[in-house]
Amino acid sequence: MFSKPTRDQLIAMAGIFQACQLVETLAKTGSVPSDRFSVSIESLFNKNPETTEAVFGSVDQLHLGIESMQELLTLQSGAKQSDTLRYVVGVVHLAKKLRNNKKMLHSLSERLDHASRQAEHFSITHANVIANLAQVYQDSISTFRHRIQVNGYASYLQQENIAQRIRCLLFAGIRAAMLWHQLGGRRRHLILNRKDILAQLREL
Repeated sequence: MFSKPTRDQLIAMAGIFQACQLVETLAKTGSVPSDRFSVSIESLFNKNPETTEAVFGSVDQLHLGIESMQELLTLQSGAKQSDTLRYVVGVVHLAKKLRNNKKMLHSLSERLDHASRQAEHFSITHANVIANLAQVYQDSISTFRHRIQVNGYASYLQQENIAQRIRCLLFAGIRAAMLWHQLGGRRRHLILNRKDILAQLREL
């Protein structure tokens, strides 16, 4: 018998799903809503939040992630959403790899501090900040053997600014997965607690 997922765990999980849903949308349409993109990017800079909710601003900011979780758990959208689910599994796996690499974690922390100062000078989603974050992702997490293969249209994926934003969103998904694990979230809970998760998502 597994304990019911906590509200904080679900908020962190919604953060993972939202980032991964945005990766799929960006790769297939070439654009995503700027406000939702900003939520994911800002979460990378929230290192010492007072609450789990504060990482993402508020629960309202995670509406897309909550909807995406509901659809996948009730299997409403079938193949349309399969890429999002694959990205979720991928970022959870990469977060585990990252947790076991203390040297990389330390390096990421320092480079995110630098990116945070850069964001204060420009803005959270300024092209220079996005390029910097994407480079940090490439230099670190992209070096793991497991790579997330993003499906989409080559006309979009070959544009450097879109490729950079996709890397940043995957980075944000991994950050949310790290948070989820810190809060006690485990992969098996998603499979075994589906009814409880759906009930709590409706409350959120």
